[in-house]
This record gives sequence, C-alpha cells and structure tokens, in this order.
Amino acid sequence: MTYQLYSQLIWGWILVAIVAFLYLLRQNAPYGRHMQPGWGPTLDNRLGWFLMEFPVIVVFLTALFWDGRGISPQVALFSGCFLLHYINRSIVFPLRLRTRGKRMPWAIVFSAIGFNLVNGFSLGYYFGHFAAYSDVWWTDVRFISGLVLFCAGMAINWQADNILIHLRKPGTTDYVIPVGGLFGKISCPNLFGEILEWTGYALMTWCLPGLAFAIWTAANLLPRAMAHHRWYQSKFEDYPADRKAVIPFLW
Repeated sequence: MTYQLYSQLIWGWILVAIVAFLYLLRQNAPYGRHMQPGWGPTLDNRLGWFLMEFPVIVVFLTALFWDGRGISPQVALFSGCFLLHYINRSIVFPLRLRTRGKRMPWAIVFSAIGFNLVNGFSLGYYFGHFAAYSDVWWTDVRFISGLVLFCAGMAINWQADNILIHLRKPGTTDYVIPVGGLFGKISCPNLFGEILEWTGYALMTWCLPGLAFAIWTAANLLPRAMAHHRWYQSKFEDYPADRKAVIPFLW
C-alpha cells in the first residue's frame, strides 16, 4: 500500500468519526447506566470489555511486524504506550470491576471491536511501514509535550476508574455521586483523561493515524460525557451545580 492511498483511507476514517459524533449527540450508546432494551442479545459486561478491547492488541502487533522489519526506539516507545493502555483496558480493568450481573449488548461489543481493529491496524501499519523519526525527535517540543499530556491523561483516567470502582461495595449495583480527584470539577474525569491521553499521543507521534485516533476518541467520549452529566443531574437532586461535564471550568 502506498502512503498516498493509506492517507486517503485515514482521512475517510476521520470523516466517519465526524458522522459518528453527530449521531452520538442524539443517541446514547446503550451500555452502563444508559442500558436500554431493544438492542438484541447481551453478555456479561466484564467479558464484553475483554472482547471489545483485546483484539486491538493482536491487530496492532500483527500490522506492526507484518513484514518482519525492525522498529526504531521511538516506535518502540509509542507501541509500548499504546499496549500499556489496552492491556489495562482489556485485562486489568474488567477484572477489577464490581458489577456482577451487569450486561451489555453484543451490538456494542461488535461495533467497538470494529472501531478498535481499524484504529489498531492504522497505527500499527503506519509505525511498521511509514514512520521515520530521527534521534532529535526525543528533544522536539511536540514529543515532550505530547508525552507529558499522554502520561497525565493516563494518570487521570486510572485515578478516576479507581474511584468509580471503589464507590460500590462488592455485589452492589447502586449508583452514588462520585467524589475525589477531578470529580470535584467534572462529572467524567475518566473520559477527560482518555481524551487528554490520546491527544497527547497524537502530538508525540505527530502522525495522521494518531490524529485520527484522537478525533475518534473525542467523537465517542464527548457525547457520552454529556449524557453522563445529564444523567447525574436528573438522578441526584443534590448533584453539585458547579460541576462541568468533561472539561474543568469550561464544559
């Protein structure tokens, strides 16, 4: 595949993200607190998380090493960051959930698998076939600032996940108002952290598929954060009025 064809496909994928964003502003993805009937068969949500997220690891590594080429130290770091996120999301996070009995539609699982496979392949293929980073990239402001944002976003995401997991006692499913960390400022610091994480990734890798991944992340998570925020406000009469949805002090 030539880079020209590859880049055209990625730009097309970005256009699909814009369409998906507009759709998700009108239709909540039916899992978690937004679960609703009419979306077909369901499965245990912990198994669903594994099935949704783990295939991206396989396709990323397959695309990365498809031709048996070596990779640069920069690509090794970028790959390690990507894999760290998805090992946590596909294995560690589901095992820590205290949501026994909760389910999600297979339709959501299959759509997430498709999304992850495209993003994983596009990044892995780029790193394995087109990426060219010089040694001076380590000191480039884009790399340094992007790495800082990525690490900060991951820390925020993991902290928020930890707070949410420990809100419930084992075996309970009731929702409560989360407190601690950035929950004092926004309703969805876990989603804010992930948006920040992949924005930083796009910056430090400075590549088209990284940009596409960041856009897709925002397209998926911004509408979900807004839906969560509205849900909290409607469910809890004492929900803090000064909390924003996803971006501290702004939105």
